[in-house]
Amino acid sequence: MKLKAVTNAILVMRDHLIPDGYVLIENGVIADFGEMRRRALPQGCEKIDAQGLFLGPGLIDIHTHASDKVFFIDDPVTVSQYHMRAGTTTVLPALYFSMDQGEWLDSIRKLRAAMSDPRCRNIGGLYMEGPYLNPKFGCDKENNPWRGGIDRKEYMPIIEAAADIAKVWAVAPEREGILDFARDVRRLNPDAVFAVAHSEAEPYQLEPLLPLGLRIGTHHTDATGTIQKYPEVKGVCVDEFVNYHREIFAELICDSRGIHVDPFMLRLVRKIKGDDRIILISDAYASDAPAPPGYEDVNDINFDYSGEIAGSKLTLNVAMRNMMKHTGASIVDVFGYASRNPAQAVGLTDRGEIAVGKRADLIITDHLMNVKTIMIEGEKQP
Repeated sequence: MKLKAVTNAILVMRDHLIPDGYVLIENGVIADFGEMRRRALPQGCEKIDAQGLFLGPGLIDIHTHASDKVFFIDDPVTVSQYHMRAGTTTVLPALYFSMDQGEWLDSIRKLRAAMSDPRCRNIGGLYMEGPYLNPKFGCDKENNPWRGGIDRKEYMPIIEAAADIAKVWAVAPEREGILDFARDVRRLNPDAVFAVAHSEAEPYQLEPLLPLGLRIGTHHTDATGTIQKYPEVKGVCVDEFVNYHREIFAELICDSRGIHVDPFMLRLVRKIKGDDRIILISDAYASDAPAPPGYEDVNDINFDYSGEIAGSKLTLNVAMRNMMKHTGASIVDVFGYASRNPAQAVGLTDRGEIAVGKRADLIITDHLMNVKTIMIEGEKQP
């Protein structure tokens, strides 16, 4: 394959910037990078001029359900392309607890087929937000068909259908029998990662999942319980557990108004977890319900018909912009939250940063995360 070089770029690295930089691409992989003044590019290589803008790793959205209007399970091509245009070169479509077993199996089959479609080449696996979450939490919780006991006959067909493509399984650790479910997941896929989600579990219920691969706090501080054992005494629940454990990454939905996560909380989580344990997600969801009174001007989150928050209308690049606004994080930091950290959390070790040997999934963007050019394995995307 012909060599390609992205030139005249500000490279966004793990912990610094390289001005007037270049990235050399061979066979879809980063072959070299650095400052232009230190390297003569090979003769005849195809050059892509970044025009002095930022060149960073492609964005990795591990948790999203939809575009602004359509669910992944209804139209994978439209939703994949929607997120691609915003710089998301890897996306994990999220399946939700409100589906029954047949709908889970149909959705898995449909998305597996979509992964072979060149138009959906950014689909990198699945995020299983369910089936066993706490029925007290989440949008559309009135329509939860998984409120009963955890039944192996019910869940094994889902695990078997998705074993090789499900990167993350979200669970509520307080559900009786959840450890048996987790062991069955790990038996078929030893690399599977678990997330605590829609839960009011206490530490003693969460700790047994750590050796089984609990590594993510799903939309941290959203749809998580608050334990109060004694009057005027705040207990310890999911958020505190995620904050405490270094090995757990905290997903954050960062909307423009700080409704999902208050800006002060964003700054607090950043201070506690550190920049290498934060993952930005879009958690985009499709809903046509009206905004409740007082929220009519909110344009980047959704509501369900009961007035509860129902995910967002975000793309990951906009979440990065919001994170810079709310916390003062740098462009280097937010690329970590939206590319390197999610890649590390779910085991996508071949991408997520500008480094020799990594996939040439790259985006060119301005300082406000307006994406100009998207590349997957060195190929420009339409």
